[in-house]
Amino acid sequence: MSGLIPYDRYDRALRRAFDPFDSFFSTPLAALSTDDSFKMNVEDAGDAYVVSAELPGVKREEIDVELNEGRLSISVEKKETEEEKGKNYLHKETTEWRASRGVYLKDAATSGLTAKFENGVLNVNIPKQEEKANVTKVTID
Repeated sequence: MSGLIPYDRYDRALRRAFDPFDSFFSTPLAALSTDDSFKMNVEDAGDAYVVSAELPGVKREEIDVELNEGRLSISVEKKETEEEKGKNYLHKETTEWRASRGVYLKDAATSGLTAKFENGVLNVNIPKQEEKANVTKVTID
């Protein structure tokens, strides 16, 4: 008899059994994602490429942009360095993360690149160079 649950408390006991499942399925899918990345758009603007990356809350010195043999890489390493003394946190979430995105631009020029970081958006302009013929025709004797 001690294992019986009164009818008026049955609904509460049943809900408690499924709480872990309910909380899992009520969590937005974006919060479950382990992909610590950022959004990046690449636009072909005719004589140049325009790459924009959304980096909210990131400082200019935490961003590294590099063009290596046609591959543009944008890397971010955000660290929270301020240590607040005198506060007794029961729970504190830090915003430390690292992400890198890249795109191959076959006819990207290595000179004349510009980058501007404003309002959490990084814009990189990469001029195009004339495509060199990679194929050499060989005559057969």
